[in-house]
Amino acid sequence: MRVLISTYGTRGDVQPFVALAKALKAHGHVVALCTPTGFRGMVERHGIPYAHMDNAVLELTESVLRAPTRAEQRRLFKGFGAIVRAGLEDEWRAARELKPDVLVYHSKALGSHHIAEKLGTVELLAMPLPLTPTREFPVPIVPGFRLGGWLNALSYRVLTLANAVWAGATNDFRVKTLGLAPLSRFADPMKKADGSAVPALYAFSEQLLPRPTDWPPQARVTGCWFLDEADRWTPPAELQSFLEEGPPPIYVGFGSMGAAHAESRAATVLKAVALTGERAVLATGWGGLKAHEHPANVFMLESAPHDWLFPRMSAVVHHGGAGSTMAGLRAGKATVICPFLGDQPFWGHMVHRAGVGPQPVPQKSLKAERLAEAIRTALSSTVQAQAAAVGERIRAEDGAAHAVRLIEQMHWEWGHRPAAFRPWGPSRRR
Repeated sequence: MRVLISTYGTRGDVQPFVALAKALKAHGHVVALCTPTGFRGMVERHGIPYAHMDNAVLELTESVLRAPTRAEQRRLFKGFGAIVRAGLEDEWRAARELKPDVLVYHSKALGSHHIAEKLGTVELLAMPLPLTPTREFPVPIVPGFRLGGWLNALSYRVLTLANAVWAGATNDFRVKTLGLAPLSRFADPMKKADGSAVPALYAFSEQLLPRPTDWPPQARVTGCWFLDEADRWTPPAELQSFLEEGPPPIYVGFGSMGAAHAESRAATVLKAVALTGERAVLATGWGGLKAHEHPANVFMLESAPHDWLFPRMSAVVHHGGAGSTMAGLRAGKATVICPFLGDQPFWGHMVHRAGVGPQPVPQKSLKAERLAEAIRTALSSTVQAQAAAVGERIRAEDGAAHAVRLIEQMHWEWGHRPAAFRPWGPSRRR
């Protein structure tokens, strides 16, 4: 089986797909990963063939996330259209080179859905967050959380509206490159051309978010796709010494979020740490935290593999990206989420609902006293015990291997069974 995986975004949008690619390769399949060149080193370091995607999309994403004001973000965002169009061509080039039996793609990889139609091949949306409509909770990128049944289900229409932003680029790609008919600007990205649902693999753990009971059979939850890098990373001697000098510290880091106000945010975090009396490791990431001076009970670093660092912490504080959230819980650590945007508030609510952390502390209301109180809650014996129990169950999962089995199953059913007996939807194979 030949599998092309396509994704782009920040590290959290790429790393799980490297883990999936490794699992597919280990099972004897031919695989390639199409993602911006900024991640080529990570992909090839794990022995996965790399398929080219221009780095402009990653560079512009970084620029938008680092922009000091919303106005500057909007100005930069205007450049996305042309870059997205070029990325579609990169996806098509990768598909022509590999000639895949299966296309697995993140929703940001906009070309794969159309390429699958052109090639008449298996397509699988793959995400660390749920995008299949349900009455149980709203689409994770909607700010409100308690909408209620039918409004929850209706909220998923926002995906169609979001897709409309790129409809000009995707239709140009369909017509000029693929020779396909254009689609409605508001075509549902979760539906194939024949109206059947796009099968989806969701790479999160049901220990945090159980699979909704009203989901169709083609929406599967596999468990997380963890990319272990601890054995490839040597910690700085200073970090090792800091960890050995006292009790486990708390971790605070906001990944690729929040370069604006980095110094004031760091001051707030340092004050909160002082109020708790705890030791701490602060990760600067893409610049979300910046401090010229810090006390002896705080260690500053740029980044470290979560699978190495988190098990050595007493609790973790972060922005609430799906990858960071699952990595912290896998380590059995109570979690404080301070969301910026997107799906981060959603994961904050899920963490609180599961009893493995306090209510989320949004960045817009991040105050030292409130953060300190959230950290104290995370360090309470009840939350610590629940986080440890959830972590034990997550570590028993093998999400990547489960995903491989489902991909193999779908490929087999696509090629060997009549359409009426294919539980993941009718075939469009030609």
